[in-house]
Amino acid sequence: MRRVFANCRVLTPSHAVADGPIVVDADRIVQIGGAVRTEDGPCETVDLKGALAIPGLVNAHGHTAMTLLRGVGGGLPLQRWLEEAIFPVEAKMTPEDVRAGVVWGAMEMLASGTTLVADMYDFPQAGGEAFAATGMKANVCRVGLCFSETDEVPPGRAKECVDFVRDFKDPAGRVVADFCVHSEYLTSERLVRALAEANAEFRRPVHAHVSETEKEHAECLARRGKTPIAYLADCGLLDHGGYLAHAVWATDGDFAVAREKGATLVHNPTSNMKLGSGFARIPAAIAAGTRVALGTDGCASNDNLNLFEEMHLAALVHKGIARDPAALAAGDVLDMATVNGAKALGRADTGALAVGMKADFCALDLDKPHLQPCFDVANLLVYSAQASDVVMTVVDGRILYDHGAYPTIDADRAAFDFRAAVKRLGLST
Repeated sequence: MRRVFANCRVLTPSHAVADGPIVVDADRIVQIGGAVRTEDGPCETVDLKGALAIPGLVNAHGHTAMTLLRGVGGGLPLQRWLEEAIFPVEAKMTPEDVRAGVVWGAMEMLASGTTLVADMYDFPQAGGEAFAATGMKANVCRVGLCFSETDEVPPGRAKECVDFVRDFKDPAGRVVADFCVHSEYLTSERLVRALAEANAEFRRPVHAHVSETEKEHAECLARRGKTPIAYLADCGLLDHGGYLAHAVWATDGDFAVAREKGATLVHNPTSNMKLGSGFARIPAAIAAGTRVALGTDGCASNDNLNLFEEMHLAALVHKGIARDPAALAAGDVLDMATVNGAKALGRADTGALAVGMKADFCALDLDKPHLQPCFDVANLLVYSAQASDVVMTVVDGRILYDHGAYPTIDADRAAFDFRAAVKRLGLST
């Protein structure tokens, strides 16, 4: 059955606005604009009532189940935040807690226009199944960790990572498994090289934290004689690309390595500022030809999953730092939140609205005082639009969010499960 999203405007890959409708056959866009061909068979019509359809946003670095820990450890620097506030709670988590946190996070993301997320968290089988049940797209991973350079601690983790990539299957294909190392400082070279060797078979992009703090970056230089990005590349881990979160202290040489390897830096401006990590040199990375995407990080260091807010902050922060109003153009920021993130995650069929692409988009109601007039749509989306302006979110042609309703999610059950998990973990609601 075809579906026609009628009475809309459409953001094109060049950031222009075209007239709709968007015609979807199964999960792909088959027509944008013009008269709908009645000879192609029956179709269902969805009236978007003049809304603007834009590509679904891509959250290229998140820890979705950390919705359960929203705001925990506020005011602490990264290492103390992890060791004193986060790790003790995470040690008590179960797969069912993660399911509850993922569904709750998926609801938040769908309501704010996000259709695809790169998720790094424990119990990825439970998390992946939860994403699949909502209809949202996700790249999930078993987090690579090793706390010893000589022994495998925890034991069997490398095999778990490989088995997860090999065995995880979403019949619909919306959720896929990737390799991951948490970071240089929480892994051994032996583990990193083992995962790199295994990935020669699967050829998946790799998810990792890199150079998030000055301390982490300096200690890697002292320990390895090279930066985290250079180290991971030398171990072969980036041979098939990667999405590298934070990169706050990345160097010009790191930008060149990432570009050469086809890896993407994932900018997390809110998290980096809240944890006092610093300001990533994103305009310099882009000038060097390195792809950059956007991510929210987790809800304990953000504290939301709102990519409109990330776009707004990214655009403003770098202008202020550079004292240059031309730094980081609105169109570049939009690309960071859409097509760049999709490419980083190995999703060549999403991130833009064009014939042949997957029907992944959100629709915004522009008939609001803060969105009028519209002289420059990219400027409007980055500087004026809010997550609350999203009225519909569509993934593979299926409506997953519609004016406050979630057709694929039992919202009451999701709320019950979420609150029960928060209570079980000993946190307040």
